[in-house]
Amino acid sequence: MSALPIWETLGTSVMGLGKKLNQDWGVAEGTGTADDPLVLAVADGHGSVSYPRSDLGARFAADLFAARGREFGALVRPGRLPRLRDYARYELPERLVRDWQTRVWEHWGRQPGPEGADAPREDVLRLYGSTLIGAVLAPGLLVAWQLGDGELTVVDEDGRVRLPLAPERAELGDETASLCMRKAWHLVRVHWEPLPEPDRAPRLVALSTDGLSKSFASDEGFTEFTAGLYERLAARGVPGIAEDVPRWLTEASRHSGDDTTLALAHRADRACGASGPDPRAAWSTAPEPAAPWGPGAGVDPVSKALDPSSGLPDPASSPPDPPLSPPDPTSRLSDPTSGLPDPASGLSDPSAGTRHDDEETERP
Repeated sequence: MSALPIWETLGTSVMGLGKKLNQDWGVAEGTGTADDPLVLAVADGHGSVSYPRSDLGARFAADLFAARGREFGALVRPGRLPRLRDYARYELPERLVRDWQTRVWEHWGRQPGPEGADAPREDVLRLYGSTLIGAVLAPGLLVAWQLGDGELTVVDEDGRVRLPLAPERAELGDETASLCMRKAWHLVRVHWEPLPEPDRAPRLVALSTDGLSKSFASDEGFTEFTAGLYERLAARGVPGIAEDVPRWLTEASRHSGDDTTLALAHRADRACGASGPDPRAAWSTAPEPAAPWGPGAGVDPVSKALDPSSGLPDPASSPPDPPLSPPDPTSRLSDPTSGLPDPASGLSDPSAGTRHDDEETERP
């Protein structure tokens, strides 16, 4: 008989209120063993008229991270961590950005828009703009990367909720860093957390797009939701909440007006059966439900393409790696209802970036 998985995963995505297209994408796969590292990713396409292909950009981002994440997880072995740390902080972010930009350019070459196949590369990348959060869990190690908004949330074995990649300074309004920015790898935040004692490893790791956190009136509300989610998971496991999560995300979307995606991994080493507190109680002080988004809703966003990395030197002295060519996925995240921070890091958190309006538009 095969051993039970160390982790159980769940991934769910719902479309924003009044939108015609979900511009989020997510991945949740693996069990966290040496042979099957756990990989989580969520990506949020910007969605306004300036980014008409951002749904594809989000899809490319999450799927390409999954491929690189599996490669990284397979390298995690005792004695390799010092080298892997440098790779995770510097090399992998650049590879991720180059992978994505190469994939976008290749897609444009096959399916150009009205601007034509010879449109300027930077203009083309902008059309697919997306954020990205990704995490890899392997025996003895948790690593996560973030570009742009959204949340990485960790619940420790004592029930404490923390957000290891929360920026030191809040981003301004709807502006966020994006994969479409030149040298975007300089803006990636990295969380490196060795886990030498398995019994003290996190119990829950969750990645979510900002459609979830924006549905609460305060950061405390979002933290309370995560605590409630963890207690439900600890009591019932993923199967016990699988039918509830899509409804919770739909409620979040009703308040934020945005697509909402959640990819989580729960360490299932406790007995399940009893019910925990309802995490939706955190919405008792949530803002009023959002009005529908879209061209007919009076939304007139002014898109900006501020690139805080434009003045930074390019550390790459060799050509980029050949692009990955993972199989093109045929489905989104499955709907369960249908079946140690690095204080020495020099990476900066941008205070300006790409406008993230999430207005629904048709792709040409």
